[in-house]
Amino acid sequence: MSIQAPKGTKDILPDEIENWHNIEKTAEDVFSRANFKEIRTPIFEDTSLFERGVGDTTDIVNKEMYTFIKSDRSLTLRPENTAGVVRAYLEHNMYRISPPVKLWYKGPMFRYERPQAGRQRQFHQIGVEMFGVQDASADAECISLAVEFLKRLGLNDLTVEINSLGCNKCRAEYKENLKKAIAPFLDGLCDDCKNRYEKNPLRILDCKNETCNRLFEEYKLKDSVSGVKLCDECSDHYTNLKKYLDILNIKYVENTFLVRGLDYYTKTVFEIKSNSLGSQNAVCGGGRYDGLVETLSGPSTPAVGWAMGVERLNALIPKTEPEKIDFYVVSSNKQEAVKLTADLRNNGYICEFDYNSKKFSKQLEKAAKIAKKAIIIGEDELNNNYLTVKDLNTGIQIKSTFEQILKS
Repeated sequence: MSIQAPKGTKDILPDEIENWHNIEKTAEDVFSRANFKEIRTPIFEDTSLFERGVGDTTDIVNKEMYTFIKSDRSLTLRPENTAGVVRAYLEHNMYRISPPVKLWYKGPMFRYERPQAGRQRQFHQIGVEMFGVQDASADAECISLAVEFLKRLGLNDLTVEINSLGCNKCRAEYKENLKKAIAPFLDGLCDDCKNRYEKNPLRILDCKNETCNRLFEEYKLKDSVSGVKLCDECSDHYTNLKKYLDILNIKYVENTFLVRGLDYYTKTVFEIKSNSLGSQNAVCGGGRYDGLVETLSGPSTPAVGWAMGVERLNALIPKTEPEKIDFYVVSSNKQEAVKLTADLRNNGYICEFDYNSKKFSKQLEKAAKIAKKAIIIGEDELNNNYLTVKDLNTGIQIKSTFEQILKS
C-alpha cells in the first residue's frame, strides 16, 4: 500500500502555487502600504497559551488541538495565530513601542476537525493584528484593509457583517436573557451547547448543529432576545465604527447575532462573506480583543485583528496560468548548452536546456510549451560564433551574440 498524505492535509503542487504566490504578494503589498510589518511565530507553542488565550469553552481547545508531550512539557500545533502573536508582542516588549503596533502574518494552522470545502486539518491563514489603539478608527482600518485585500484579488461579490458584543459589564445582562430564552429547550440541544449554556451562552448562537438550529427556529430564539444592550462607552464605540465605515465607503450589514467562535472577542466583531461559496461562505473573520493581552499576563492593551483562510480564497480566485520562462537553449552540444544556461541564469534570466540530448525538433517542441524564446546552438552557430534567438510567439529568428541578448 502506497503512503499518502494524512487525511485533512493537501499537497500544494507546482501548477497551483502561482495562486498562492499571488495571494501572498498581494498581502505584502496591501499591508505594507498601511505600515503593517510581517511577523513569523513558531508553528507550535505551550498548550497553556491556547487554553488561556483562545478559551476553554471553544471547540478548538476542547476538541480540535493537536497536542503532544515532549520532556514532560505539553506543546500544541497552533490552531490559530492571534494568541501566538500576542505572546510574541509581550515576550519582545513590543508594548513599549509607541502605538500602534501593526503586524501581519501568514502560515499553516492545525485543527482536528472534519475536512470540508476550503478547510483542511492543516490549513493556512493570513491575518493582521493592531495593538494599542482604543478608538474605533483602528477597527475600521482593519476592516478596510481586509476589503481592499480581497478587492485586489478580484473579489467583489462580498458582504461585510458587523456587530458589537460589548464589554463584560454590558454583556452580563444579555447572557442572562439569552439563558432564559434557551432554558425551555435546553434538553434538546447538543452536548456542546449544554456545556456552553453555563460557561459562555453567547457561543450557542455560533452552533452549526442542525438539530440546534431547528430548535432555535421553532422557539424563535432570535425573536425573543435582541442584541447586547451596550453601555455608553461600547455604544459610542460602535456608533463611531459605523461612521468610519461610512466615511470609507464600506457597505455593511448589522447582524446582532454575530458572535464569532472564540472567547476573547469584545466590542466589535465582523465577518466578510462571499456570495460564491455556498453555506461555508465566510472568507474573513475578526474583531476587537481588548482583554487578551492582559489575560496572557501583559498590560491592559486594546487590540483588534482578523484572519482569513487561504484555501477559501483559492476557491474563489481564477487559476493563474504559470508564466513561461525566458529562454530554452536548444543545442546538439550539451557542454555549450550547460555553459550558456548557467551564464543566462547568472544574469537574472529563467532558463532551461535539454538534459536528454533529444533531437532538435523535440527540443523545439518542448521550448514552445514552456519558454518565450529559444536560443539555438547548431553547427553553423558553433562554427561562426553566434547564437540564433527564436521568438516562440511570432516565429521570428535573429542572429545574436550573448552580449546582445543581455542588452535586449
